[in-house]
Amino acid sequence: MPQPNLLAIVIAALIPMFMGFIYYHPKVFGKVWMDSLGLKEEDLKKGNMGAIMGISLVMSVLLSFFMLVNVDGPGQEGEFDTFKHGVFHGVLVGFMVAMPVLVTNGLFERKNLKNLAINTLYWIITIGLMGGVIDMLNHWPNEAPAM
Repeated sequence: MPQPNLLAIVIAALIPMFMGFIYYHPKVFGKVWMDSLGLKEEDLKKGNMGAIMGISLVMSVLLSFFMLVNVDGPGQEGEFDTFKHGVFHGVLVGFMVAMPVLVTNGLFERKNLKNLAINTLYWIITIGLMGGVIDMLNHWPNEAPAM
């Protein structure tokens, strides 16, 4: 089996970190997100940022490998081996996997609709971008796998 492009895995794993920095910035959705949870900036500073960022990065690497296996695989070369195709599949995974998990957990945690919408949209966009990078940067032989 061909080897995956490890640079694509690394780049895709960093996307949630960069997207989170932008998306949850107070001038974008950060203030609204904090308000939806009843948090202040001081509350967020109390967390162990090293552990939060480290564990988040490990989870992002796992998600990158999932996207590699489920979005871009052998036999998908040519017109299906593009950023656009990967984004489509990533957004689909966001809607079909991330959204049900986030909404279900959020309902049991008594999160409000605003919080559910902010977090779900973040993951749909982020997983879409991850899928685009994974699909664009991995190229497999255009042959069906042997069974």
